[in-house]
Amino acid sequence: MPPALTRALRGTLAGLWAERLARAFWPFTALLLLVAAGLGFGAQDYLPPLWASIAAIVLLFALLGALLHGAWRLQPPFPADAAQRLDQALPGRPLATLGDQQAIGAQDAASVRVWVAHQARMQARLAHVTPVRGDLRLARFDRFGLRYIALTAFTVSLLFGTPMRVVEISELAQIPGRAEAVALGPSWEAWVQPPAYTGRPSLYLNEVDRARLELPQGSRVTVRFYGQQGVMSVHEGLSGRVDPDTTDMAQDFDIENSGRLSIRGPGGRDWEVAALTDQPPVVRLDGVAQRERGGLMRQDFTASDDYGVVAGKVHIDLDLANTPRDFGLAVPPEPRDALTVALPLPVSGSRVEFSDAFIEDFSQHPWANMPVTVALQVEDARGQQGQTEPHAMTLPGRRFFDPMAAAVIELRRDLLWSRENARRAGQLMRAIGHHPQDAFRGVEARIRFTETRDLLLASLDDGGLDGATRDDLAQRMWDLAVLLEEGELADARERLRRAQERLNEAVRNGADPSEVADLMDELREAMRDYMRQLAEQPRERGEAPPDGESIEITQDQIQQLLDRIQELMDEGRMDEAAQLLAQLQELLENLQMAEGQGGQGMPGNEAMEGLGDTLRQQQDLADDTFNDLQDQFRQNDGDDPASPDDLADRQRGLADQLRELQLPPLPGEGTPEGDAALEALERAQRAMEDAAQALEQGENSEALNRQADAMEAMRDGLRAMNDALTQDQRERQQGEQGARQGADGGRDPLGRDRNQGGEVGTDQNMLQGGDTYRRARDLLEELRRRSAERDRPEAELDYLRRLLDRF
Repeated sequence: MPPALTRALRGTLAGLWAERLARAFWPFTALLLLVAAGLGFGAQDYLPPLWASIAAIVLLFALLGALLHGAWRLQPPFPADAAQRLDQALPGRPLATLGDQQAIGAQDAASVRVWVAHQARMQARLAHVTPVRGDLRLARFDRFGLRYIALTAFTVSLLFGTPMRVVEISELAQIPGRAEAVALGPSWEAWVQPPAYTGRPSLYLNEVDRARLELPQGSRVTVRFYGQQGVMSVHEGLSGRVDPDTTDMAQDFDIENSGRLSIRGPGGRDWEVAALTDQPPVVRLDGVAQRERGGLMRQDFTASDDYGVVAGKVHIDLDLANTPRDFGLAVPPEPRDALTVALPLPVSGSRVEFSDAFIEDFSQHPWANMPVTVALQVEDARGQQGQTEPHAMTLPGRRFFDPMAAAVIELRRDLLWSRENARRAGQLMRAIGHHPQDAFRGVEARIRFTETRDLLLASLDDGGLDGATRDDLAQRMWDLAVLLEEGELADARERLRRAQERLNEAVRNGADPSEVADLMDELREAMRDYMRQLAEQPRERGEAPPDGESIEITQDQIQQLLDRIQELMDEGRMDEAAQLLAQLQELLENLQMAEGQGGQGMPGNEAMEGLGDTLRQQQDLADDTFNDLQDQFRQNDGDDPASPDDLADRQRGLADQLRELQLPPLPGEGTPEGDAALEALERAQRAMEDAAQALEQGENSEALNRQADAMEAMRDGLRAMNDALTQDQRERQQGEQGARQGADGGRDPLGRDRNQGGEVGTDQNMLQGGDTYRRARDLLEELRRRSAERDRPEAELDYLRRLLDRF
């Protein structure tokens, strides 16, 4: 027999043994692992001694039964079984072939040669044969995966349990009388587990030699007695237990106060335990609540706890006693739950003591800008709470400086205060909408106001204002107020004028510094847009210069004036700031850009001008449509509404005009900005065509909605074109800057000569004059201001940063 065949037969026989042993004894193995896991986790400690002994006997019989059942099912494999398994795994069954005899043709020489060749081929296959592995898959025998459950439990008990306690099964299996006879003597174990949030380790009292212990309040004490019950006992004054069984073999209690812990009996011990009291958390307000930009509320606070704060809340309730009860607030308010918002806690780091800020936006809440009481509450891991006294304040929220926007917000507040104000709010809105063209600047605001008013009046006619409709109206009125406050203007000059008005209103009303800062930022942005638009106006447009003396002013001078206004506001000198604002407004009315501050006309200016004209015409048409709709509602015989056909023809004419604007090259074609502009114009054209169709059908309300969509799309197109032109101008300026640097390589960006040795600048004092220090300070401030302007060329910004680092 070839050696390879011998090894293959032995390996296959071993695989058969493993296969049949696994199938016969897997129930016994699984049960044994489960019993070991239970003992490792100390399951016997939770049963009375008698029940533990009964359970141990039952488990032992179950293990014995599983073992006997496995032995009965086991069928030992023999070498013939291994040969058959190996032969079945080989192609052609070579082992059976080698034992066969030629049945026919034994007298034919050719047939004999074929038979011999066949046996030789089968013999060759056995030269490199390998053993066949046993089939250890037990899924069809253990359909519920009990063996995996047992193995997992046993592994976990090895990692987190007490594996050495597995030997206790032999003790539990003994009957009580015999256990007392063979017991070596009474013994005890005790350990203390402090609460997890304290971070302290467990304490094994058998190994503690100290007579005094300091343990956190809430620590869990576990005591176990072994041997005859009644020999040992535990006495303690820590938990406040009432009439405990001191001789119980298993005792658990929590430390609630200081006292004495005694284990009496053979090998007993005594400890004086000092309970470390877990103090409740503390929280306090730091300063008063501030109104941040955008109307956000910011309240600084500090919280602390001996083991760390785990949760916190902010409770805000209406201070009805200090609320002015006039106008819409004169009626009793509807019941409303107090505001409860989670207090921010550090995500990482210690929470033992920390300072943070609570920032939330309550602008849309009915109590915004009204007297409230605020209380902060924190909680520790033990469930103890600490809180501040209710602090009276005005709940910060967004403020509206546009008179119409402020009026809409006040009506919204009255509706949310009580639905009894619904009829009064409807009457006020009816009065405001009597001449809407005088009350609202834009058609979109008129449309939204009319829809909101009609919804309110319709709900009153239907029998009353329900809660869902009231909330819908509140959201509509908020959106309308934001639209009125921020405006829907696309022209830079109008945005600038609007920003000035809002800032003047804020200064006169004594707005918060954060609100003034917001409005100053808005004014600066509107100023930059307007100056850029003015600088991009080409002289070829043929505009006549203004009569009389013209004012030339640079953008830097405008920025210096704005900086001075900001400085006066920061110092609280509002009257002087208001005077400078008035001078700025007068200056801008006669503004002409200084020579050199402008630039050549950019490609696509004509398209923007045409789009602006189309937008103004669309606004006029929307106004006429709205007036015609109002006339239809009033049914006034003295008024002559515009013909629907005339309005529809004008609308189609504007659609054709917009289509022609898309034919010439638009600014930034091929760029994301240019593609956005083209998409916006196509959207506006579709809206115009839908509006014309609605006008032909006499649906003026639907036409107004489509006209509003068209105007919004055209504004998006104007913004996208402006972005494209700005990008083109920036790229052109960078190219010109590079050309100037190449042509004037002997001077630095400040116009100073470069030294031949490669050192920048000169030793000569450039600040000639008497007040050298003041001029130096002004120059440093100018460097800082220019370095903050991100639209400057990168080479210049880099040089400015290096100058600031040096000086």
